[in-house]
Order: sequence, then C-alpha cells, then structure tokens
Amino acid sequence: MTRTGHMVVFLGFFAIVIALSHFFLFAHISYFLQLPDGQRRIPALLLGGLAVLTFISIPVSRMLPREAEKAFAWIVFPWMGLTLLMIVSMLAADMFWLLLNLVPAAPIHDPNRRFLIQRALGITALGASGLLGVYSLWNGLRQVTVKPLTVMLNRLPKSLDGLKIVQITDLHIGPIIDGKWLRQIVDKVNALEPDIIVVTGDLADGSVEKLGRHVAPVADLAAPLGVYFITGNHEYYYGVEPWCAHIEDLGLAVLRNERVSIVAGAQSDSFDLAGVNDWSSGQFAGQGPDLSKALAGRDQDKALVLLAHQPVAIDEAAAHSVDFQLSGHTHGGQIWPFNYVVQLQQPYVKGFHRHRDTATQIYVSSGTGFWGPPMRFGTSAEITNITLRSSA
Repeated sequence: MTRTGHMVVFLGFFAIVIALSHFFLFAHISYFLQLPDGQRRIPALLLGGLAVLTFISIPVSRMLPREAEKAFAWIVFPWMGLTLLMIVSMLAADMFWLLLNLVPAAPIHDPNRRFLIQRALGITALGASGLLGVYSLWNGLRQVTVKPLTVMLNRLPKSLDGLKIVQITDLHIGPIIDGKWLRQIVDKVNALEPDIIVVTGDLADGSVEKLGRHVAPVADLAAPLGVYFITGNHEYYYGVEPWCAHIEDLGLAVLRNERVSIVAGAQSDSFDLAGVNDWSSGQFAGQGPDLSKALAGRDQDKALVLLAHQPVAIDEAAAHSVDFQLSGHTHGGQIWPFNYVVQLQQPYVKGFHRHRDTATQIYVSSGTGFWGPPMRFGTSAEITNITLRSSA
C-alpha cells in the first residue's frame, strides 16, 4: 500500500474515533447535567466544532506555515488529551451512578435529590478531568528526567564492563516540540558523557523541508564510540529516504538492517550493535525489517545489542539470540489508560524485561518527547542512561 493509501485508511479510522468520542461526551454531558433541549445546542455546537478541528488537524497542519501550525496545534492537541480524560471521568461517573441505582430506593422518593446527585456527578467528572488535564500538561511539558539502568550481558568482555549507552527516542519534533527544546535534550545527553548514543526512531513529525533546521541540534550529540539512529514508523509517514539522508548529513550513523562492531577497551575487545528498520516499514515498498540480513556472518561469541523501534520485534530478536534490545514507540502509554490499548499491540509497554524463558532482555523507553497532546499521565518522559555490565 502506498503512503497515500495508508493516510486514507488512518484518516477514516481517525474520523470514526473522533465522531464516537465526541458523541459520547455530548450524550453524557447532556444526561448528567440534565440539560433541556434548548440548552443542548451549546455543547452540541462546541463539541461538534472541536470534533471537526481535531479531524482536520493532521491533514491541515501539513499545509500550514510553521507558526500557524504551532498555534493550531496548541488548540487541538491539548483538547485531544482532555477528550480522553473526560471520557474516563464520565465512565467513572457511569459506574458510580449505576451503583447508586442498584441501592434500594428510600420509602419516600425525592426526585430533587436524585436530580442534584446526578448533576453533581456530572460536574465532578468534568472538574476531575480538568484537574487531570492541568496535571498532565505540567507532566508532559516539564524537564525530561534521566533514568539510570544497569544491564548484565553474559557475552560482554570484562574489558567493556561499565560501558555507557544513552538512549533517546520518540522526540517527535513538530508543531509543538521545536529545536530549542531539542537543544536542551542534546546538552543533557552530552553531559552524561556516554560512550555510545542511540536515537531509536520517530525523530520528527513533518517533512525535512519543514523541520530539517529544527532537528539540527542532534548534530552536536557526541560520543567516542558513535551516535546511531534507526527509523521509527513516523519516518515513513514523512519520507524515509530524505530523512535518513538528512540525519546522515548531521553526522549520525543510520542503521538500516545493518550491524556495526563496537571496539573498545584496553584489549580492543568488541560487541555487536545492530539496528533494523521499523517493524511497520514492510507496508512500504522496498522497506521492511530484516534482522537476518543485519546479523549475517557475525561472530556468535560476541555480545549483541539490537536497536528496534517497536518492542514487538522481541520475538525475532530472541530467536536470533540477541542479548539486549532497546526500543521505544509506546511512549509508556503517554496518557492512562491508553497503555492498555498499547498492550493489545506490543508485548511490553515500558521498562526492563527478560523475554519469557529466553536469555534476551529488553528495555522499552517511555520516550523523550510526546506525540499529539503535550500531556503525560501515568508515565514520564525520559533520557535512558544505560550501563552495560559483564557477567562473563
């Protein structure tokens, strides 16, 4: 399927989700607040307008100049996050109202009391979602924290014990996140003095022509053993070839179903670092992940670290005896309870795991930036500071 075909399918699904979610909110606000027919026009017009703005946000934002796109995004994207929080709050109100109605009625039924409780539930749900929205905005926009992680590798030479890899991922430079923010991330990463830096996909949400200058700070990422990049799904939405060429021009090594040998230590010992194309890239002509190609002819005695944007790559990684996989993509769910939706597609949502009964380990970053709403609830953005330890 072509890139245009994928966009049409996505927009169709997007339209259905938007329509259903906004109708849900309209129905619940009208019900819990007991709005008469005449007053229902206000939430109907407001929610209808926001639904239209939300739907056109993706195609229209591509056509707008940078500053206009940014202003538009600050209206639509926070609303997208607030919509989810309002739905969750209204569902909680539904459950509470159902429990109240299961309780046997008092001998003298007071309709005014029932009305007040029903309205209070609606107001409480709206107020709670507003407070959660404010917190989520603060949590999404606050300083990104550094998360330390120590990983034991059986095949890592003793001379490489303590080698440090810093991972950033899912930066999503776009209408809200810009080069100034990225400069702060680059400075934080460099201050950690890593041996290797890896950027595991989804660098930008837009074309090279629009966002090329905003990702320029990644050229200043510095590590003695290299700075490596792999594609995420978003690189394919906006032109993977121009983006990979631009990223290479900025000095990063792009691993596209490839492997490099990392040589370090007093005895010039080494381990293998491999990177594969995003797992969804097989839908695009001439693309697709190919771990077998990346690992062809390698020394099986060497430790193997794999960069794969999506955690779903872990089954094939384990089949190829990968020691440690680094992934992103999930954003840790970004806004609870969306993490449960992510679990339907990915084996791991965030954090460190040993994969089933294999020796393969995986770490899934919650992401350094955010996609869409500048909000996080139930998870935080991170720069992952990984220390490799030898258990050989």
